[in-house]
Amino acid sequence: MATIKGKTGEWEMVIGLEVHAQVISKSKLFSGASTEFGAAPNSQVSLVDAAMPGMLPVINKYCVEQAIRTGLGLNAKINTWSRFDRKNYFYPDLPQGYQISQYKDPIVGEGEIEVELDGGESIKVGIERLHLEQDAGKSIHDLAPKESYVDLNRSGVALMEIVSKPHMRTAEEGAAYFSKLRSIVRYLGTCDGNMEEGSMRADVNVSVCRAGSYEKFKETGDFKHLGTRTETKNVNSIRFTRQVIDFEARRQIEVLEGGGTIDQETRLFDPKTGETRTMRSKEDAHDYRYFPDPDLLPLEFDQAWVEEIRASLPELPDIKKHRFMKDYGLSPYDASVLAADKASAAYFEEVAKCGDGKLAANWVTGDLFGALNKADKTIEETPVSAAQLGELIGLIKDGTISGKIAKDVFALIFEGEETGAPSGIVEKRGLKQVTDTGAIEKIIDEIMAANPKQVEQVKEKPKTMGWFVGQVMKASGGKANPQAVNEILKKKLGVE
Repeated sequence: MATIKGKTGEWEMVIGLEVHAQVISKSKLFSGASTEFGAAPNSQVSLVDAAMPGMLPVINKYCVEQAIRTGLGLNAKINTWSRFDRKNYFYPDLPQGYQISQYKDPIVGEGEIEVELDGGESIKVGIERLHLEQDAGKSIHDLAPKESYVDLNRSGVALMEIVSKPHMRTAEEGAAYFSKLRSIVRYLGTCDGNMEEGSMRADVNVSVCRAGSYEKFKETGDFKHLGTRTETKNVNSIRFTRQVIDFEARRQIEVLEGGGTIDQETRLFDPKTGETRTMRSKEDAHDYRYFPDPDLLPLEFDQAWVEEIRASLPELPDIKKHRFMKDYGLSPYDASVLAADKASAAYFEEVAKCGDGKLAANWVTGDLFGALNKADKTIEETPVSAAQLGELIGLIKDGTISGKIAKDVFALIFEGEETGAPSGIVEKRGLKQVTDTGAIEKIIDEIMAANPKQVEQVKEKPKTMGWFVGQVMKASGGKANPQAVNEILKKKLGVE
């Protein structure tokens, strides 16, 4: 665990995340209104969502199924008996004046996921619970100088609140956990993870304590050892999550070392400044006056349904990562990168049909991801199909083209200058590799004759032969077979 050096000694941070993931479902949690994103304001509001008198909620079975599916993906306990409660607080964009949520009896109990960190390390992060609840609407404050508007389209949309245990100790771990959680729900098809649309966001809880205090917490289970936490609401970016944790830890240490105390409060993050600011004092559970919702019976289902859902789960990132390592000989890092995203994993497996998994991984994680990043495109938007990249790698393997030529062909396809099969592009542009040793020898002889000093230098320092390799490749337009070039040069220059 990395500690933070303050003016008065060493500190450590403790982090927990409450992630709100919007359930993929055509209709809302307790009504039949549409959940489609981007509709005109207040165009997807049923009488239930608007809390009209006499309107009663009816549970959406598919949303329950999605919550169970997510719980299974988190290796968590599924509770076949759970209950909905009313969480009472005033919100202008929540017409009932309360939120239907789950408190003491959530649908999903404790679980655990493995989180990969940079450098190949991994940690286990415990899941405290997952509960279902309805989302609030949206208040809009920038349409008029003195008025606020309310859009209730989001009101009643099903949310899964996934609460972690305070097992994360650095900003890197917090960000990596959020990223892994996003990867899991996207694989499962239970949340689209579109943070820019608000369908996945985190409340980031941070506290600081003296170095060694966390160990006391683990021994006793007493939260007093962890210090007072703050909660920064609605952080909708993995990068922002890291910034919030770093800023809050530094801020809290400065307050404590200055003789102050940390208030238990809810804060907001300003992406422009990278700082958090006070929003309101943080409520305790009893302030919400939870009680069982009288309009909804307890939620009960049998274990057989859970097992039916379990049988339908896709191959999840951790399993896929280990399969990639076993089947394709990939490093843990490359396997983790490729397995993290469902679309990227599928693309890679198609490319790997070329017969060389390691080479396929190098091209996908290196050339392809680099080009997509530069062009600000996703894997779904790639101009180079998996079939094209697989064929391109095949042309390198059978000696038709060199790696350098392959990069040129890749660029032509990516930039839209060429379409179709790479073999056709190579043929049309005359890019086939020169394997004729006679032609290569002629180029080498000409270069050696024009550079006698370099010839003598190679005899003294064999490592300088690379200069000749570069000159030959340049003279051949990158078409000379590199292996043949090296073999002929070694013979002619007398290099062992």
